[in-house]
Amino acid sequence: MAKAPAVKWTREHLLIALNLYCKLPFGSFDSDNAVVKEVAAKMGRTSNSLAMKLSNLASLDPVQRARGIKGLEGASKQDRLMWSEFQGNLSIFGVESEQLLHDLFTKDETKEIDFLQRDKARLVAPTGPTETQATIKVRRGQQFFRQAVLNAYDIRCCISGINVPRLLVASHIKPWGKFPNDRLNPRNGLCLSTLHDAAFDAGLITLDDKLSVVLSKRLCSFFPQPALEQNFVPFEGKPIRLPEKLAEPDVDFIRFHREEIFQS
Repeated sequence: MAKAPAVKWTREHLLIALNLYCKLPFGSFDSDNAVVKEVAAKMGRTSNSLAMKLSNLASLDPVQRARGIKGLEGASKQDRLMWSEFQGNLSIFGVESEQLLHDLFTKDETKEIDFLQRDKARLVAPTGPTETQATIKVRRGQQFFRQAVLNAYDIRCCISGINVPRLLVASHIKPWGKFPNDRLNPRNGLCLSTLHDAAFDAGLITLDDKLSVVLSKRLCSFFPQPALEQNFVPFEGKPIRLPEKLAEPDVDFIRFHREEIFQS
């Protein structure tokens, strides 16, 4: 039987692969992974082709290399160029890749693609007032950031361990409004419960240089309140759960939060 012709890796296919790389755990780059199979089929590729590309991209990830994880060593010159462009300008390529992924599944601009349940891609309606009022471009960027950050942290609050997706937020370390170039950078994100996100955003908690939780004096001034204390005191001085790849928080971003937002 004649071998099926290889499908060329276009720029668009590489952007979709880079988007997927940001959202799937490293151990899920497998041709039998349901999401990989589904996305590959819609791209007109084999699942093995997409799985190998994801593993090739892992070899370019500095976070993985620092941990001694090499991935496959078949990354092409095109892969390297696209990786560099993608990571160097996420504010543009994060949105573009999310739109390309979206269009693989639907032309309905009121829906977003959700990978949080990991057994298949799902079409979901945007949630929250910011998303529903945003332009499509902004919403696609928000979706890319949320999916990348929550998946990187294994869909668990990095402080409390809560793993109910509707109770989790992709929290920006440096504020969304003031730092547009860092809006879609997964390293500017933390997966937090809605309560810990509100406290982090208000400067009532922060992280130290070792990424351990620090409580502000202002927060502590509200003690004793048993319900409040049980959500914060057990985690004081404890390191957060780190993501598996790519989204490990940037220490400079954390320092900015500690110095400019935290109410010491």
